[in-house]
Amino acid sequence: MLESLITSKTRLRLLIKFFVNSQNHSHLRGLAEEFGESTNAIRKELNNLTDAGILVKHSDKNKIEYQANTLHPFYTNIRDIIRKYLGLDMLLEQILERMGDVDQVVLTGDIARGSDTGTIDVLVTGASLNEDYFHHLTKRLEQLIDRKVIFSLSSGRFVSDGLVLFDRSTGI
Repeated sequence: MLESLITSKTRLRLLIKFFVNSQNHSHLRGLAEEFGESTNAIRKELNNLTDAGILVKHSDKNKIEYQANTLHPFYTNIRDIIRKYLGLDMLLEQILERMGDVDQVVLTGDIARGSDTGTIDVLVTGASLNEDYFHHLTKRLEQLIDRKVIFSLSSGRFVSDGLVLFDRSTGI
């Protein structure tokens, strides 16, 4: 659906890369390798998004790195649209609905790094999680969001790299 609004596949991939997780940053050559596209196509879209103020660039030694501009007035709107496009809003809603006493929901793997490979790795932490619902939820979510969902359950808190969608202790 978002493909009809944003017709440039490269631009959509860049928006996913930088807006699914505001901590994601990359440089031109890294993006060209990751996307399997020419540096010219990537450079054009990076320039357009930077000129619009949606991305910011900064120098890191001899490389220019790009990152989402979290101060842009539309940052939150774009982030929410990208997360909705990926189905992350529905995923979180379904987990919190009947999964039990959830402490954290953390995205790990490719999606946390802003790469939409069609697989979403999700870590759910909590003291007493409903494992029966967990098995049913995997199939249901895969049908709803048209992506493969891989769940991991843990009773302890997760402290590492990843995109935290929900954390009871911090109110996120």
